[in-house]
Amino acid sequence: MKLKYLAIALFPLALAACQSSDIQKAGDLAVSVLQQQNADKTLASYQWSTNTENAPKPLVLNFNDNGTLSIATSCNGMSTSWKVENNLISTGNIMATQMACETNAMKQEGVASALFSNRKAPFVLNTTDTQNPTLTIISSTGEKLVFTGKMTPETLYSSQGETIFLEISPETKKCTGVAPQTCLQVREVKYADNGVKTQVDKDWTLFYDQIEGFTHSASERQIIRVKRFERKNPAADQSNYAYIYDMAVEREAVKGTL
Repeated sequence: MKLKYLAIALFPLALAACQSSDIQKAGDLAVSVLQQQNADKTLASYQWSTNTENAPKPLVLNFNDNGTLSIATSCNGMSTSWKVENNLISTGNIMATQMACETNAMKQEGVASALFSNRKAPFVLNTTDTQNPTLTIISSTGEKLVFTGKMTPETLYSSQGETIFLEISPETKKCTGVAPQTCLQVREVKYADNGVKTQVDKDWTLFYDQIEGFTHSASERQIIRVKRFERKNPAADQSNYAYIYDMAVEREAVKGTL
Protein backbone atom coordinates (compact mmCIF):
# COMPACT_ATOMS: atom_id res chain seq x y z
CA MET A 1 0.00 0.00 0.00
CA LYS A 2 1.41 3.38 -0.92
CA LEU A 3 2.11 5.81 1.88
CA LYS A 4 -0.32 8.47 0.64
CA TYR A 5 -3.23 6.04 0.55
CA LEU A 6 -2.40 4.70 4.01
CA ALA A 7 -2.23 8.23 5.36
CA ILE A 8 -5.65 8.99 3.83
CA ALA A 9 -7.08 5.89 5.51
CA LEU A 10 -5.82 7.14 8.88
CA PHE A 11 -6.90 10.76 8.29
CA PRO A 12 -10.40 10.47 9.83
CA LEU A 13 -8.81 9.43 13.13
CA ALA A 14 -6.77 12.61 13.09
CA LEU A 15 -9.85 14.80 12.47
CA ALA A 16 -11.55 13.38 15.54
CA ALA A 17 -8.94 15.04 17.73
CA CYS A 18 -9.53 18.43 16.04
CA GLN A 19 -5.87 19.32 16.33
CA SER A 20 -3.51 20.04 13.42
CA SER A 21 -0.70 18.29 15.30
CA ASP A 22 -2.74 15.11 15.24
CA ILE A 23 -2.59 15.09 11.43
CA GLN A 24 1.18 14.83 11.73
CA LYS A 25 0.73 12.00 14.23
CA ALA A 26 -1.43 10.17 11.68
CA GLY A 27 1.33 10.57 9.10
CA ASP A 28 3.90 9.26 11.58
CA LEU A 29 1.66 6.27 12.28
CA ALA A 30 1.39 5.58 8.54
CA VAL A 31 5.18 5.51 8.25
CA SER A 32 5.41 3.28 11.34
CA VAL A 33 2.93 0.78 9.87
CA LEU A 34 4.91 0.63 6.63
CA GLN A 35 8.16 0.10 8.53
CA GLN A 36 6.55 -2.69 10.54
CA GLN A 37 5.34 -4.40 7.35
CA ASN A 38 8.82 -4.13 5.87
CA ALA A 39 10.37 -5.52 9.07
CA ASP A 40 8.13 -8.60 8.87
CA LYS A 41 9.23 -9.26 5.29
CA THR A 42 12.90 -8.52 5.93
CA LEU A 43 13.13 -10.77 8.98
CA ALA A 44 11.56 -13.66 7.02
CA SER A 45 13.75 -13.06 3.96
CA TYR A 46 17.04 -13.80 5.71
CA GLN A 47 18.61 -16.38 7.99
CA TRP A 48 20.25 -14.59 10.93
CA SER A 49 23.32 -15.81 12.79
CA THR A 50 25.73 -14.66 15.46
CA ASN A 51 28.56 -16.18 17.47
CA THR A 52 28.17 -16.37 21.22
CA GLU A 53 31.00 -16.71 23.72
CA ASN A 54 32.82 -20.05 23.45
CA ALA A 55 29.88 -21.83 21.79
CA PRO A 56 30.90 -24.49 19.22
CA LYS A 57 28.43 -23.26 16.58
CA PRO A 58 26.68 -19.97 15.78
CA LEU A 59 23.22 -19.14 17.08
CA VAL A 60 20.93 -19.13 14.01
CA LEU A 61 17.44 -17.64 13.64
CA ASN A 62 14.83 -18.39 10.98
CA PHE A 63 11.76 -16.14 11.12
CA ASN A 64 9.39 -18.25 9.05
CA ASP A 65 6.55 -16.40 7.36
CA ASN A 66 4.06 -18.84 8.93
CA GLY A 67 4.69 -17.15 12.29
CA THR A 68 7.22 -19.66 13.65
CA LEU A 69 10.67 -18.63 14.84
CA SER A 70 13.11 -21.55 14.57
CA ILE A 71 16.30 -21.26 16.62
CA ALA A 72 19.31 -23.49 15.93
CA THR A 73 21.85 -23.67 18.76
CA SER A 74 25.05 -25.66 19.21
CA CYS A 75 22.96 -28.53 20.59
CA ASN A 76 19.16 -28.35 20.90
CA GLY A 77 16.67 -26.93 18.45
CA MET A 78 14.21 -24.35 19.78
CA SER A 79 11.07 -22.70 18.42
CA THR A 80 8.43 -20.17 19.36
CA SER A 81 5.82 -17.95 17.73
CA TRP A 82 6.75 -14.48 16.50
CA LYS A 83 5.33 -11.28 15.05
CA VAL A 84 6.38 -7.66 14.81
CA GLU A 85 4.11 -5.61 17.04
CA ASN A 86 4.53 -1.93 17.92
CA ASN A 87 8.09 -2.05 16.56
CA LEU A 88 8.96 -4.96 18.88
CA ILE A 89 9.51 -8.65 18.13
CA SER A 90 6.77 -10.32 20.14
CA THR A 91 7.37 -14.02 20.95
CA GLY A 92 5.60 -16.76 22.89
CA ASN A 93 6.77 -19.62 25.07
CA ILE A 94 9.76 -21.57 23.75
CA MET A 95 9.67 -25.27 22.92
CA ALA A 96 12.96 -27.17 22.67
CA THR A 97 14.44 -30.61 22.24
CA GLN A 98 15.99 -32.05 25.37
CA MET A 99 19.40 -33.44 24.43
CA ALA A 100 22.20 -33.23 26.97
CA CYS A 101 24.73 -30.58 25.93
CA GLU A 102 28.16 -29.45 27.02
CA THR A 103 28.43 -26.35 29.18
CA ASN A 104 29.10 -23.70 26.53
CA ALA A 105 26.27 -25.02 24.35
CA MET A 106 23.92 -24.83 27.33
CA LYS A 107 25.00 -21.24 27.95
CA GLN A 108 24.14 -20.40 24.35
CA GLU A 109 20.68 -21.94 24.80
CA GLY A 110 20.26 -19.75 27.87
CA VAL A 111 21.09 -16.69 25.76
CA ALA A 112 18.49 -17.68 23.16
CA SER A 113 15.86 -18.39 25.77
CA ALA A 114 16.44 -15.06 27.51
CA LEU A 115 16.13 -13.21 24.19
CA PHE A 116 13.01 -14.91 22.86
CA SER A 117 11.04 -16.65 25.58
CA ASN A 118 7.70 -14.84 25.91
CA ARG A 119 9.16 -11.38 25.24
CA LYS A 120 8.54 -8.15 23.42
CA ALA A 121 12.10 -7.53 22.29
CA PRO A 122 13.33 -4.15 20.98
CA PHE A 123 15.28 -4.54 17.75
CA VAL A 124 17.06 -2.54 15.07
CA LEU A 125 17.34 -3.61 11.42
CA ASN A 126 20.11 -2.19 9.24
CA THR A 127 19.54 -3.09 5.58
CA THR A 128 21.92 -0.57 4.02
CA ASP A 129 23.86 -3.56 2.67
CA THR A 130 21.15 -5.93 1.42
CA GLN A 131 23.72 -8.74 1.04
CA ASN A 132 24.85 -8.43 4.66
CA PRO A 133 22.10 -6.78 6.72
CA THR A 134 22.29 -6.76 10.51
CA LEU A 135 19.65 -7.39 13.16
CA THR A 136 20.37 -6.04 16.64
CA ILE A 137 18.20 -7.48 19.42
CA ILE A 138 18.24 -5.89 22.86
CA SER A 139 18.02 -8.18 25.90
CA SER A 140 16.01 -7.48 29.02
CA THR A 141 19.21 -6.25 30.70
CA GLY A 142 20.01 -3.83 27.85
CA GLU A 143 22.72 -5.95 26.19
CA LYS A 144 22.82 -5.91 22.39
CA LEU A 145 23.27 -9.05 20.31
CA VAL A 146 24.05 -8.42 16.64
CA PHE A 147 23.02 -10.99 14.01
CA THR A 148 24.15 -10.97 10.38
CA GLY A 149 21.65 -11.91 7.68
CA LYS A 150 22.09 -14.31 4.79
CA MET A 151 19.36 -14.27 2.14
CA THR A 152 17.20 -17.42 2.27
CA PRO A 153 17.14 -19.59 -0.86
CA GLU A 154 13.42 -18.85 -1.23
CA THR A 155 14.24 -15.14 -1.41
CA LEU A 156 17.33 -15.56 -3.56
CA TYR A 157 15.64 -17.76 -6.15
CA SER A 158 12.13 -16.25 -5.83
CA SER A 159 10.45 -19.63 -5.33
CA GLN A 160 9.65 -22.21 -2.68
CA GLY A 161 11.79 -24.84 -4.37
CA GLU A 162 11.14 -28.56 -4.82
CA THR A 163 11.84 -31.05 -2.03
CA ILE A 164 13.72 -34.18 -3.13
CA PHE A 165 15.43 -37.05 -1.29
CA LEU A 166 18.87 -38.31 -2.28
CA GLU A 167 20.74 -41.36 -1.09
CA ILE A 168 24.43 -40.46 -0.87
CA SER A 169 27.09 -43.10 -1.31
CA PRO A 170 30.12 -43.05 1.01
CA GLU A 171 32.27 -43.41 -2.12
CA THR A 172 32.93 -40.47 -4.44
CA LYS A 173 34.22 -40.70 -8.03
CA LYS A 174 36.52 -38.61 -10.19
CA CYS A 175 34.51 -36.94 -12.94
CA THR A 176 34.71 -34.11 -15.45
CA GLY A 177 32.17 -31.32 -15.72
CA VAL A 178 33.39 -27.89 -16.76
CA ALA A 179 36.70 -29.10 -15.33
CA PRO A 180 37.98 -32.25 -13.60
CA GLN A 181 36.35 -32.66 -10.18
CA THR A 182 35.15 -35.16 -7.60
CA CYS A 183 31.49 -36.13 -7.81
CA LEU A 184 29.11 -37.53 -5.25
CA GLN A 185 27.30 -40.73 -6.18
CA VAL A 186 23.55 -40.43 -5.59
CA ARG A 187 20.30 -42.30 -6.02
CA GLU A 188 16.94 -40.55 -5.83
CA VAL A 189 14.49 -41.82 -3.21
CA LYS A 190 10.78 -41.11 -2.82
CA TYR A 191 8.50 -41.50 0.19
CA ALA A 192 4.79 -42.27 0.04
CA ASP A 193 2.34 -40.44 2.29
CA ASN A 194 2.44 -43.42 4.67
CA GLY A 195 6.21 -43.14 4.93
CA VAL A 196 7.03 -46.14 2.75
CA LYS A 197 10.31 -45.63 0.89
CA THR A 198 10.61 -46.26 -2.84
CA GLN A 199 14.01 -46.51 -4.53
CA VAL A 200 13.65 -44.51 -7.73
CA ASP A 201 17.17 -45.17 -9.05
CA LYS A 202 18.67 -48.65 -8.79
CA ASP A 203 22.12 -47.55 -9.94
CA TRP A 204 24.36 -44.82 -8.57
CA THR A 205 24.51 -41.64 -10.65
CA LEU A 206 27.36 -39.13 -10.70
CA PHE A 207 26.21 -35.82 -9.19
CA TYR A 208 28.09 -32.92 -10.81
CA ASP A 209 26.54 -30.14 -8.72
CA GLN A 210 27.18 -28.97 -5.16
CA ILE A 211 24.72 -29.39 -2.29
CA GLU A 212 25.05 -26.25 -0.22
CA GLY A 213 25.36 -27.00 3.51
CA PHE A 214 26.00 -30.74 3.09
CA THR A 215 29.22 -32.41 4.28
CA HIS A 216 30.01 -35.78 2.71
CA SER A 217 31.27 -38.61 4.90
CA ALA A 218 33.25 -41.54 3.53
CA SER A 219 32.15 -43.64 6.50
CA GLU A 220 28.38 -43.15 6.15
CA ARG A 221 25.60 -43.94 3.74
CA GLN A 222 23.05 -41.16 4.06
CA ILE A 223 19.61 -40.27 2.77
CA ILE A 224 19.18 -36.52 2.86
CA ARG A 225 16.35 -34.11 2.19
CA VAL A 226 17.29 -31.42 -0.28
CA LYS A 227 15.53 -28.36 -1.64
CA ARG A 228 16.09 -27.83 -5.35
CA PHE A 229 15.69 -24.33 -6.78
CA GLU A 230 15.65 -23.37 -10.43
CA ARG A 231 18.10 -20.63 -11.37
CA LYS A 232 16.39 -18.05 -13.57
CA ASN A 233 19.55 -16.92 -15.34
CA PRO A 234 22.40 -19.38 -14.66
CA ALA A 235 25.93 -18.41 -15.59
CA ALA A 236 27.67 -20.28 -18.39
CA ASP A 237 29.41 -22.62 -15.93
CA GLN A 238 26.38 -23.07 -13.63
CA SER A 239 23.74 -25.76 -13.45
CA ASN A 240 20.10 -24.85 -14.04
CA TYR A 241 19.46 -25.82 -10.42
CA ALA A 242 20.76 -24.94 -6.97
CA TYR A 243 20.65 -27.64 -4.31
CA ILE A 244 20.32 -26.74 -0.62
CA TYR A 245 20.77 -29.32 2.16
CA ASP A 246 17.80 -29.50 4.52
CA MET A 247 18.26 -32.47 6.84
CA ALA A 248 19.49 -36.07 7.16
CA VAL A 249 16.67 -38.61 6.99
CA GLU A 250 18.76 -41.77 7.40
CA ARG A 251 22.38 -42.33 8.37
CA GLU A 252 24.17 -45.69 8.36
CA ALA A 253 27.80 -46.30 9.27
CA VAL A 254 29.73 -48.43 6.80
CA LYS A 255 32.99 -50.32 7.31
CA GLY A 256 34.33 -49.72 3.82
CA THR A 257 33.45 -48.09 0.55
CA LEU A 258 30.81 -49.54 -1.74
